[in-house]
Amino acid sequence: MSKNKNKPLDTGKKTTVGGQALIEGVMMKGVSVGAMAVRKKDGEIYTETWEIPEKRWYNKALFIRGCFNFVQSLKEGYTCMNKSAEISEEGDDEDEEPTKLDLWLDKHVGEKGVEAIVGVISFLMVVAMLAVFFFVPSFLFSLIEGAVEADISMWKATFEGVVKLLLFIAYMALIAQMKMMKRVYEYHGAEHKTIACYEAGKELTVENIKPMCRFHPRCGTSFIIITLIVSIIVTSIVPINPAEWWSIENKALGALLRVLLKLPLLPFEVGISYELIRLAGKYSNPITKFFSAPGLWMQRLTTREPDEKQIECAIAAVIPCLPKEGENDNW
Repeated sequence: MSKNKNKPLDTGKKTTVGGQALIEGVMMKGVSVGAMAVRKKDGEIYTETWEIPEKRWYNKALFIRGCFNFVQSLKEGYTCMNKSAEISEEGDDEDEEPTKLDLWLDKHVGEKGVEAIVGVISFLMVVAMLAVFFFVPSFLFSLIEGAVEADISMWKATFEGVVKLLLFIAYMALIAQMKMMKRVYEYHGAEHKTIACYEAGKELTVENIKPMCRFHPRCGTSFIIITLIVSIIVTSIVPINPAEWWSIENKALGALLRVLLKLPLLPFEVGISYELIRLAGKYSNPITKFFSAPGLWMQRLTTREPDEKQIECAIAAVIPCLPKEGENDNW
C-alpha cells in the first residue's frame, strides 16, 4: 500500500480543477468559481468564493497562454496567500500587545503606509532573489572560463542551468525547515490528495483522501523544474555571448549583459513549459512520465503528508469549485 501511495494514479479522469497551498489553508480554482478555505485560530474554517471571468483568446492560444496564465496565477496566489496570513490569525482569544515598532508605525505612517512599506520590502526581496538566481550562474561560469585555457563556451548553457537547478533545490530544502513552511507543504499535500481523490471518482471524505498520492504532475513545482530544463535547451540552441561579441573584459558586466539578453527568451521558455505540463497532466505514457519525473521527485520537498484538519480545509476549498451542470472540467 505504501508503494502505491507514492505513485500518482492514472484514473483516466483529468480535471482542470487545481490550486495551491496557503497559510493554514488551500486555494482552489474550477471552471467558473474560485475558492479559498483557511483554518482560523479558534478552529473555524473561513471560506470565500469568487467568480472566475471567462477566458480571453490569450488565455487559450497555444504557447501564448502559458505566460498570461502563469502571471495571473502568481497574482492570484500572492493575493490569497496574504489574505490567508491575516485570516489564520483571527479567532484568537488572547490579544497580543503591539510592539513599540507597531505603535510608532501606526502613529507616523498609518495602516496604508505600513501596507505600502511591506509591499516595497516584499518586491525588493523578490528582485534580490531573482538577481541571485539569474546572475550568479553566469558570473560563476565567467570566473571558471577565465581560469581555464580551453574553450568551454559550449558548456555555458548547461552549467548555468544546472547551477540554477541546484540553487532552486537548495532554496526549497532550506525553507522546508521553517515551521511555517512545513505547515504550508502539508496543506500542499492536502491539495494534491484532494484533487487525486476527485479524479479517482471517489467521494470527497477525509477517509478517502488520506491514502491518495500527494504528488501530482500538474503541480507548480513541476512547472518550475520543467521551465528550468527547457531554458537549458533553449539557451543551448540560441547562444548568447555578449562578452565575446563586444570584447568585454569585466566578468561581472559580461554576466549581467548575458542575463539581460536572455530575459526576452523567458516568455518563450514559459510558453513551452506550460504546454509540456498540460501534456503531463493529460496523458500518462513513457514520454510524459520521463519529463514529469524531476518535478514529481521535487515534490518530495514541497509536499508533506497532511493531517485530517488540513484535508478538511482542502475539501472545503474544492467543493465550491467542482463543475456545475453543463460545465466541462476535463483537462
